[in-house]
Amino acid sequence: MSAPLLVRNIGQLLTLRGPAGPRRGVDLRELGIVQNGAVLTRDGKLVNAGSASEIESLDEARRAREIDAQGGVVMPGFVDSHTHLIFGPPRLMDFEMRLAGSDYHAIAEAGGGIRASMRAVRLLSVDQLAAQARRHLAEFARCGTTTLEAKSGYALDEANERKTLELLRDLDGKPLDIVPTYLGAHVTPPEFEGLPDACIDWTIQHMLPALRAERLAHFVDVYCDRGAFTLEQARRYLEAARALGFGLRIHAEQFASTGAARLACELGAASADHLEQATAEDAAVLGRSSTLATLLPGSVFHLALERYAPARMLIEAGAAVALATDFNPGTSPTVSMPMAIGLACRMMHMTPAEAIVASTVNGACALGLLDRVGTLEPGKDADLIVLDAEDYRELPYWFGMNPIAVTIKRGRIVYERGFVAGMESGGAE
Repeated sequence: MSAPLLVRNIGQLLTLRGPAGPRRGVDLRELGIVQNGAVLTRDGKLVNAGSASEIESLDEARRAREIDAQGGVVMPGFVDSHTHLIFGPPRLMDFEMRLAGSDYHAIAEAGGGIRASMRAVRLLSVDQLAAQARRHLAEFARCGTTTLEAKSGYALDEANERKTLELLRDLDGKPLDIVPTYLGAHVTPPEFEGLPDACIDWTIQHMLPALRAERLAHFVDVYCDRGAFTLEQARRYLEAARALGFGLRIHAEQFASTGAARLACELGAASADHLEQATAEDAAVLGRSSTLATLLPGSVFHLALERYAPARMLIEAGAAVALATDFNPGTSPTVSMPMAIGLACRMMHMTPAEAIVASTVNGACALGLLDRVGTLEPGKDADLIVLDAEDYRELPYWFGMNPIAVTIKRGRIVYERGFVAGMESGGAE
């Protein structure tokens, strides 16, 4: 058992308490704010979060070790529900070619794109991939993420997809929680060149049963888009995965309107992700479903595209909107949920409160983890962040800056901002 921890001197405490389940409509703006608050944790769990007078009067609080929030904002840690953590080196050639005007197909023909990452993941050792992943996880913690989903899908053969998923299992909880997803239908690998149906058949008959038996993935995902897998191929793959007991996720409506979002709702998928090309019909169906609409503005920004997901249309249709980074080497090389929140407010016209709920409560719902994370309530994991800010609206306001002062995972500090040399006593201007 560990000593209790008291986070005190909180100017704004965002508990995110509210209706159970995914937040929609006006509930998407409910932050559960307590002015002049405090949080008490014990053994990695929240004892309580509320007013300072209430929390600090508890017997446990009097003997707890303390963190002084210095009048700042305290809120739940971010839940990043869409990342591609394991990928090898950055795709710098892709980036440079795209800046010069090359499109996806030209980059692929030059040896770049997803297959460049595929070659790297197949070639690199577990130790090499693990070292890179640990560096990225440290950056996630520095940016306030305490739980993340992570996909395979950059190896696309049995041995190296297994290598990726086993690595995700080994990294889980060290220190961040990782929810593993098998993205077996990302693109067709060289072994199935020109044979996407055969690739889907092999995945259904061979990979899905083996991964389910070994519990190496909680979810499966499919990239359904122009130049990737068709709607019918996605349906076969996801129906087979659902029959085995996997949760479902879909890359939907990113570059073309395919019907993938409506398929996600029909099959009861946990989330439909991207949705840049979503239509009013898609929004209406998502609004009536339990499927989360997970928006990924980082990829639109990095690709310098003009069309962001229609967040306001989705929210007004009643969809439960989540936000995530889409961290990956090709289209969204960022681990920063503050960056995603800032883009959501500026480019998709979400309010700061909506973006915060989408990055915590609804992210947790997209991973089936709301009973553990996403809000600051008694009995949940003690996952919280302290912002170097007096008002939660500063989180999206200061663009290009990291407002996270402290990240706490299960009651343990995993990141704390240090000092800059020469600045302790004022420094030079």
